[in-house]
Amino acid sequence: MPVIIVGAGIGGLVTALRLHHKGIGCEIYEQSEQIGELGVGINALPNAVKELAELGLLERLETAGIATRELVYTHRRGQEIMRRACGRDAGFAYPQISLHRGRLQGVLLRAVLERLGPGAVRTGHRLTGFDEDAAGVRAHFADRDGGALPSARGDVLVGADGIHSTVRSVLFPGEGPPRWNGIMMARGATEWPEFGTGGTMVIAGGTEAKLVVYPIAPGRRPGTRLTNWAICRRTGRPGDPPPQRQDWSRRADPAGLTEPVARFRLPILDHAALIGASAECFEFPMCDRDPLPYWTRGRVTLLGDAAHPMYPMGSNGAGQAILDATSLSDHLASRTDPAGALLAYQNERLPVTGEVVLRNRDGGPENVIDEVERRAPDGFTRIEDVIDRAEMEAIVNGYARLSGAAKDQVNRVGAPTTEYR
Repeated sequence: MPVIIVGAGIGGLVTALRLHHKGIGCEIYEQSEQIGELGVGINALPNAVKELAELGLLERLETAGIATRELVYTHRRGQEIMRRACGRDAGFAYPQISLHRGRLQGVLLRAVLERLGPGAVRTGHRLTGFDEDAAGVRAHFADRDGGALPSARGDVLVGADGIHSTVRSVLFPGEGPPRWNGIMMARGATEWPEFGTGGTMVIAGGTEAKLVVYPIAPGRRPGTRLTNWAICRRTGRPGDPPPQRQDWSRRADPAGLTEPVARFRLPILDHAALIGASAECFEFPMCDRDPLPYWTRGRVTLLGDAAHPMYPMGSNGAGQAILDATSLSDHLASRTDPAGALLAYQNERLPVTGEVVLRNRDGGPENVIDEVERRAPDGFTRIEDVIDRAEMEAIVNGYARLSGAAKDQVNRVGAPTTEYR
């Protein structure tokens, strides 16, 4: 029987491609009537790109996005804190790619439909529950008006249905809403002249307010890039109820960002003009959930944001979902007992992702700039007078190793295979 995947986001789509690559049948059920290319910028680190390259998708990703060449951390007043090469410029076997989240989802969706067939993704199917027995699991669905749809039976059910996961709510009915840290994130993108290397990412600020800018696609005119920006600002207290439901399509007025925009100075580009030129702005509260004691019950398990929603630090949200998909497909392909395979997957991935969730609450690798702002809120002349470079490297490299993104971890295996189905 096929694997039932609930959710056609990045995690669900990569899981389908990975299972198909291993010769395991699957079907995806998505509650939305249409799968739109929502969101703004996203980063795929070399460890995530490696997994997608093994599915034959590297050329498509490189066409859709921009190879990130360097990351620059700065104080909110513009002084440089740390500069690091990224991707192949840093000696990785694979690039780091920045791209539009919706375009990444589009690349994955098209690959699924090409390889698994046009009926592989069934939209308009909202999961209402599931039943397990010794031989399999049956999932029940309804349409948007609540009308019952035909159920589906499979060997296992994978809940890849995001931070508001129905599957997770069945496994943990008393958990409650996501946890908000008091930070509201506003994001947008517009075509803008290249800055830095043309593949430079800038992260400025600290705990109370942060600015992120990086290119995510070639521009329509020479010398331009579709450039993503994000402003994170504190508007509440950690633990307050989220002011709104977290999703990718809630619009906001960029004019309301005048005050936080004025906090920053970026010598490398005019960030205020960039933000002011953006036709659309989206906002959502920065939310996560506490790590779970388990993901798997019998033939049902969780994956991606359904399993470990995390704050967007260190470019790890989508990346960890992609690593989940590889682990899950490997264990299902190597074991004859589906329930045992799900437990093995859980035991491999849950400890790592749980620690990443907790580290991201402390800023992840961006704790470097948080710490500098704590020590020098009004700026500095020499970074060495504020923080030791070895301390900064320890923060960044320790996080990379924890999340599986260190260079030796990524480069351990040779070039990607082109043998995919």
